[in-house]
Amino acid sequence: MVLDIKICGLKTPEAVAAALDGGATHIGFIFFPKSPRHLAPAQAAHLRDAARGRAKVVAVTVDADDAALDEIVARLYPDMLQLHGHETPERVSFVKKRYGLPVMKAFAVREASDLAAIAPYKGIADRFLFDAKPPKGAELPGGNGVAFDWTLLDTLDADVDYMLSGGLNAGNIAEALQKTRAPGIDVSSGVERAPGEKDVHLIEEFFQAIARADKKSSADHA
Repeated sequence: MVLDIKICGLKTPEAVAAALDGGATHIGFIFFPKSPRHLAPAQAAHLRDAARGRAKVVAVTVDADDAALDEIVARLYPDMLQLHGHETPERVSFVKKRYGLPVMKAFAVREASDLAAIAPYKGIADRFLFDAKPPKGAELPGGNGVAFDWTLLDTLDADVDYMLSGGLNAGNIAEALQKTRAPGIDVSSGVERAPGEKDVHLIEEFFQAIARADKKSSADHA
């Protein structure tokens, strides 16, 4: 199985290049004014050209209205939309039909019951993203650098396609992959020197840690 790797919250050509050169299958641009990773659609459109033919471009929004999504789609031409707010199954279905794009729906996880919330979205969302619930008082639904109990994912049906997010970094990605066997991973704050400021060296270290984990896994199963 090929691991999908998404580097999210990119804002500079250097960070985009580091993600692509490292082997990212997905790169994410965030459109949420409260986030330090927020970009205007025109800024993201300038950055996305480097990814053509190399990685899928994901537009991340939080309870965005039709007007905002119209502008993002028209300027960015994303390959996928990620809905990171309180979007209902009906809203996800509407967005898919309106733009003809696959949708990844994000869920905040702290306990097993949080995973049960995906049930009405099955067959509607193309993929799920599981992130840790934000700390009390946090304004951002994701990118807070906290992880959740990965063993909770043991209860998922085998056919659930998802990306693991929340607190991932070069130091814990091997453990995360070993414990979850996640088909995809998403990192943002774990490769930053400060909120919203990606560090090229941390991105490189993240990919190196994945490569080491993959090599060890292959040796263990040889």
